[in-house]
Amino acid sequence: PELTLNVPPKFTAYQGFDALFHSVEGYISKRANLMSDMMSTTAIKYISHNLPKVVHDGTDLDAREKVAFGSYLSGIVMVVGSTTSQHSLEHAMSAYHQELPHGAGLIMLSKAYFKFFIDKHTCDDRFIHMAKLMGKEDASKPEDFITMLVKLQEDCGVAGLKMSEYGIRPVEFRTLAKNAMDTMGRLFKNDRTPLSIEECIA
Repeated sequence: PELTLNVPPKFTAYQGFDALFHSVEGYISKRANLMSDMMSTTAIKYISHNLPKVVHDGTDLDAREKVAFGSYLSGIVMVVGSTTSQHSLEHAMSAYHQELPHGAGLIMLSKAYFKFFIDKHTCDDRFIHMAKLMGKEDASKPEDFITMLVKLQEDCGVAGLKMSEYGIRPVEFRTLAKNAMDTMGRLFKNDRTPLSIEECIA
């Protein structure tokens, strides 16, 4: 964790959310299993509880260690399980707008992306469990995950990120969605509810 002490707050937040989403996606993926679940849930807890601390105080070595640990576990999740199509969609955004940090793009997509699966009642129990891991002990509905996700983004100062700030325009959405499906379609196969290109654009 000492190697992360000089990472600026903004990039600490972006990379922290990237690591978080590896595990969130892994937990709702069709490829989730006993091993990936163990890694995902531990990572979600450690990252969500410690990321705001290191964003606001980069010298907090204890919190840095816990975020690094969660990030390491999230890397294992990608090997023993898999991420889902959120990563495909963001890689398309950063491919066409290379100044966009990967983690920032994921944050921009996240609320609408996970709400899609919540609205479809894809895996209600898993979203409720993640909300509890993130600190809402009385979570009882899948929407509680969105509440905790938004709170974490607000606590880390990244809730207001906009695609337009990086030059992304609605006219590009179809091109981006098609690129995501064409180049990283394998991750779409891990979605418990299939996403159409029109749903990606929306």
